[in-house]
Amino acid sequence: MTITIHPDATRLGAYAAAFAIEKLNQAIEKHGKARLVLSTGASQLTTIEALIRGKLDWSRVEMFHLDEYVGLPITHKASFRRYLQERFVDHLSLKAVHWVTDSADCIPVLNREIARGPINVGLIGIGENAHVAFNDPPADFDDTAAYKVVTLDDACKRQQVREGWFENLDLVPRQAISMTVQQIMRCETIISCVPFAVKAEAIRKTLLAPQPDPQVPASILKTHPDYHLHVDEDAWNGFDPANIRMPEGKTVNVRREG
Repeated sequence: MTITIHPDATRLGAYAAAFAIEKLNQAIEKHGKARLVLSTGASQLTTIEALIRGKLDWSRVEMFHLDEYVGLPITHKASFRRYLQERFVDHLSLKAVHWVTDSADCIPVLNREIARGPINVGLIGIGENAHVAFNDPPADFDDTAAYKVVTLDDACKRQQVREGWFENLDLVPRQAISMTVQQIMRCETIISCVPFAVKAEAIRKTLLAPQPDPQVPASILKTHPDYHLHVDEDAWNGFDPANIRMPEGKTVNVRREG
């Protein structure tokens, strides 16, 4: 595991995007194509903005969408399909886009398509409650499916309200379709971009968990063989690297950039 601390979210996004582009180019060179998973939210904006400026043959890249609210139309400002369409897909000529829709009808298709080959890069955010995708605590680490319907907890809903996607808690959908933890862990490389002070507690809990803990879903990422966590100074919040606890046999490298 590597942890890179950046001065701010903008420089974090540029650095992480350049690394993701490097990994995708390696996959294209080796396989003639690459497959990418993208997450959304306020914390991912600078990374996505930098990603679309990267030097890459996007016509060889398939994108898989990570999650979406059940029953929320694409016209709603909180729709993750709308977020990625406007901020990413519309700017590029991708080989294919595999959308999570607002209906569980999409799950069999997604499960089939994602099983066709490895995911080379997963850009996986960490929520304020330490969720990955919409796998809220206590997360199911054992489900072998690729996508499933999940019920959102109140902490997750409050984050969506604070970020301005919904006016109040009652308007946040009760359920979402999410990539499972096991499918996320199948990505060859996982990159987590986690800026802002509101994520400091989630980062602290993740780094303090000595073993994967369903109450801290992001803690399982520390067991991945090629995991890269990018934080800014606000999310790091003066955390002492000496306090990081890693699963047995796993090591961590902490460095600063910028």
